[in-house]
Amino acid sequence: METMKKWILLLLVAFVSVPGSAQSDWLRIISDMLKAGQAVTITDEQLAAAVKEEVAEMDHANRVCPPSDAYTKRLKRITSKMKSADGIHLNFKVYKTKDVNAFACPDGSVRVFSALMDVLNDDELAGVLGHEIGHVALRHSKKAWRSAMLRSAASDALGAVSSTWAGLSDSFIGDLSSLALSARHSRYHETQADEYGYEYLKKSGRNPWAMGLALIKLKKLSEGNSASKYEKWLQAFSSHPDFDARIENIRRMAKRDGLSVK
Repeated sequence: METMKKWILLLLVAFVSVPGSAQSDWLRIISDMLKAGQAVTITDEQLAAAVKEEVAEMDHANRVCPPSDAYTKRLKRITSKMKSADGIHLNFKVYKTKDVNAFACPDGSVRVFSALMDVLNDDELAGVLGHEIGHVALRHSKKAWRSAMLRSAASDALGAVSSTWAGLSDSFIGDLSSLALSARHSRYHETQADEYGYEYLKKSGRNPWAMGLALIKLKKLSEGNSASKYEKWLQAFSSHPDFDARIENIRRMAKRDGLSVK
């Protein structure tokens, strides 16, 4: 680790002598070295603590619907049989917001935006939740958060070298929660989450083809006159693999199970 620090300091000294056009490349090298050095120091316990803290902060920063709210009652009804996934306890809350989205964290916290509930029926919403739960059960969310934590740690280490770097790293890296929530899953992970969610919905007594119906509806919202209304959400959702491939894969599974599909 001491050797790593010496190399970083040498790179920082060299940084000030290179032309401005090449400085971004040096920053990337330094950042990559920091990530590599920090990777071995982040334990599962530290990750769990970071997730717990960030989820609490997100819940505090957003307008969470109380138990008496109609959105909360509806979500509780839909998720009545969704208690855990591969040993991870699940907990659900609704954020009252105009954004159309939902996300899940590695500790089993699932957060649903009220605007998403407005555009999907109960089965379709369960389909979306099944997909998000798939990311949790398959530890995709854990990998995304760990990656975000490493990037945040790299930012902190870079900023600690000099107050000059602190401002740069803050603007370039961002905070842990935004990094984790914006993490993109690979096409393979998205397909895995769909397939896990499909089977999870079956075990929960839900129609698994509803996941395909939800994607069909969300695809329609991304087209035509509806697109501008959901522009902010669509920018985030665009990181997912294309709708058609996912819909066809879910349709294939539904046909295999003898379900009626459109």
